[in-house]
Amino acid sequence: MELVSAAAIWGGMFVVVKAIVTEIPPIQLVWLRYLVGAIVLLGMVLARRIQWHWDWPNLMLIGLAGVVGDTLSIVAQETGTWLSSAQLGSVVTTATPAFMMLFSWPLLQQRPKWHHWVSLGLASLGVWVIVGHQFSGRHFILGVLCLLVAALTWALMSVLLQLILPEYDGLQVTFLATVVALVCLTPVVGIQHRVLQTVAWGSPHVILSIFYLGAVSTALAFFLWNQGLRHFNSPASGIFFLIQPVVGSLLGWWCLQEPLSGGFFVGLGLILLSVLVTYRFG
Repeated sequence: MELVSAAAIWGGMFVVVKAIVTEIPPIQLVWLRYLVGAIVLLGMVLARRIQWHWDWPNLMLIGLAGVVGDTLSIVAQETGTWLSSAQLGSVVTTATPAFMMLFSWPLLQQRPKWHHWVSLGLASLGVWVIVGHQFSGRHFILGVLCLLVAALTWALMSVLLQLILPEYDGLQVTFLATVVALVCLTPVVGIQHRVLQTVAWGSPHVILSIFYLGAVSTALAFFLWNQGLRHFNSPASGIFFLIQPVVGSLLGWWCLQEPLSGGFFVGLGLILLSVLVTYRFG
């Protein structure tokens, strides 16, 4: 349930990003969401009074995950969504499960089995049936490239997280990775500090968007995803990521008037079938 919940939250994230990124550029938006996310995660850490662990090999893995996933992937993802659409963002990043399988093979010594590939094929086919033919726009190619980079780096981060010792609490891992991303982005935001001066901070739209991106899609969803990856230790764990385009497509249609394909329910059925295959065979 953790992986499904995180993917559903991220489906909504693409709609929020598309709605706010014209007012706050991608790098500044990512920095703001991590600032809010770090504060919320710190509160969660203090409330749970977790036991902290410290050793260089695992801290290096957390730091690398923070740079590759929380920084590079999210900036590429929000840039790609800005250049395209919420639906395109949610669809292209569904390449993540395939990349996770490929990275899991050498890094985790988890060779994908036949049912992993069947599940991935069903889900991928379902995604493309839903919105695969609707892409258009002047910045289409650049948007797709950014989103593919996002998928690749997020998959690598997801596999790196599974290398961290289970003694490390998921909250500690999520909080430290978020702080790493915040530190990486702060110099850029500092240099371009005038950008934030133009933001309409009194607007409820801006405040609620940043709150959702920071507290819900960063603090809560990252924690759920990190925990889920450690509980569902399988090369096919990334298949649950494919719940994201279903939610993203529905919300893009409802909130942004992005057209919804007639094959939506066929695609949804294929995606649900792929999740059933994953649950059935593990």
